[in-house]
Order: sequence, then C-alpha cells, then structure tokens
Amino acid sequence: MECKEFRVDMRKRTNEDMIKWKRQNELLFKLSHTLPMTEEYNKVLKELFGNNIGDGSYVAAPLSGAAIENLKIGKNVFINSNLLAMSRGGITIEDDVQIAGNVSLLSNNHDLYDRQILTCKPVLIKKGAWIGAGATILAGISIGKYAVVGAGAVVTKDVPDYAVVVGNPAKVIKTLDAEKFK
Repeated sequence: MECKEFRVDMRKRTNEDMIKWKRQNELLFKLSHTLPMTEEYNKVLKELFGNNIGDGSYVAAPLSGAAIENLKIGKNVFINSNLLAMSRGGITIEDDVQIAGNVSLLSNNHDLYDRQILTCKPVLIKKGAWIGAGATILAGISIGKYAVVGAGAVVTKDVPDYAVVVGNPAKVIKTLDAEKFK
C-alpha cells in the first residue's frame, strides 16, 4: 500500500478537539462498563462509531485508542477485547475480518526529535483477514485479503493477499489457496 505520511502537531489542538477527545474517552469508559450484547451496549457503540461500523459487526470491550472517529469497520467484523486503535492516521477494516484479543493497530507514531508531532499513515486490513492475539500492525501497513497474521507478530511490511505471516518482524511462511475462499 502506497500511502503518504502526514504530521499532526499535538500542541495545536483546538477547544473543539479537546471536547471531542473528552467525549471519546467518556464513551470508551462507558463501553467498558456496560453489559455486552445489550441494547445499551449497542447504543454506546453506535455513538462511538456513528456510521463507521457496518451491519453485523461487533467490538468487545475494553477498547482503547485515539481518534476513534478515524476507525472504519466493515460488515460482519468481529473484534475481541483489548484492541488498541491509535487511529489518527486512519484505520480501515474491511468486511468479514476477525481480530483476536490484545491487538494493536497503530496508524500514528511520534517524531523522534519532537515528540509532540505525530507522524501518521493509514492502516488497511482487507476483506476476510484474520489478526491473531497480541499482534501489532504498524503505521502505513496493508494486510491482504484473507491473510493471516499470527499471534504476537509485529507487522512492519505489507502482507500480500492470502499470506500467513508470523514473527517479529513478521515474515511470510505460507500462502493459502485462494480457491478455498470462494
């Protein structure tokens, strides 16, 4: 995935930014303290994501992160507990993705010399991908269609469609048969 980096100076946040940040944190807290799979839980999810969550998708609490308004979730996605979504650079999760517990999706980082500057690049997880427990996906990374990211993997390079990657840094160990997904 070819994507442009952009930078955000955290010293230049507006009052509106701070109000939005406070509300997001209130909703994240409320989600973590609401009985799952209830109408109240779904209502909090809807307020948190607005139209950025597709039909049949579920996000298990707790969820943490920043700029959650930049996290877009497709249809029939399952996200297990303890997702860290640092979404300032944008995170897109396409349809039918499975994300295990304790996964980190990091679309932003800090400048090495000025830590108040965020360096941002989008993360894309394509249709049908499966992200294993404890995996970390770094800024600017694309995970291919039906690819599998093994538990604990640290993904520093794009993952091709149907690839299985493991390790730190993640490396392709196998390619799945695309015909079996039709």
